[in-house]
Amino acid sequence: MRAVAAFLLVLCYLAVTHAWRCSEGPRLYNARQIDAGQGKVVAINSYGNVHFLIGSSWYRMSSLRFNHVSIGPAGLWATSTSGNKVYKYIAGNFVVSSGLSMRQVDAGGDGQVVGVTSSSRAYCLRSDYASSYKGSGSLSWSNLSRVLKYISCGKYGCWGTDTSNRIYFTQTLSPTTCGNSRWSQISGSAAMVEVGTDGSVFVVNRSGQLYQRLGISSRYRSGTSWRAVSMRMPVRHVAYDLGNLWVVTTSGLLMKCTH
Repeated sequence: MRAVAAFLLVLCYLAVTHAWRCSEGPRLYNARQIDAGQGKVVAINSYGNVHFLIGSSWYRMSSLRFNHVSIGPAGLWATSTSGNKVYKYIAGNFVVSSGLSMRQVDAGGDGQVVGVTSSSRAYCLRSDYASSYKGSGSLSWSNLSRVLKYISCGKYGCWGTDTSNRIYFTQTLSPTTCGNSRWSQISGSAAMVEVGTDGSVFVVNRSGQLYQRLGISSRYRSGTSWRAVSMRMPVRHVAYDLGNLWVVTTSGLLMKCTH
């Protein structure tokens, strides 16, 4: 009973301001990274195991171990802990691809996949390559000519953070050609950035503070300002989809936040 009371006290301190209401998400011990798209949620724990959320329960998907997983219009993609190999989930199995290795990938754009290598170079995989890949042949990645350590795409463009935690945005990235407009630096500092399919943007800085980008629309694709989302505990990773903000704290606690 004492442990339960202590945990409830932690939840009280996790109250979110600015209309976000948070509670403990479906229990996944030692959560490390999470992604959400098209109503689906996937997560990785500290052991590198990928889990898929069905209802209120997590189901382990593979014995393979991964650094990062992403789900969206381009499907389910992941990068391995061994050699940063890129995998696509095909017919119930994670299938390794040949070609470039990636430290992080994102499948949340308009059918394309983007990612960054261990040397912090950003690349894009065209939508036709991403959709047609069935496990044979080498993937042909296009260089996005940007040094980034994290990248994520959504309805109104792509966002990234570089090795100095500067934030960048490009409002156009063609899913069919991977051609992109000029990258513009956005005010602020972030260790990672996540973009929802609807264009919503959230960042986490290196101190574990969470911010939401305001004013994003078809007219102002990069938004207008940042607003802090107070979590009272340092945040490691976030994902957003269909009105749900998924938060992983540095202690491995998984939270689900709604308006």
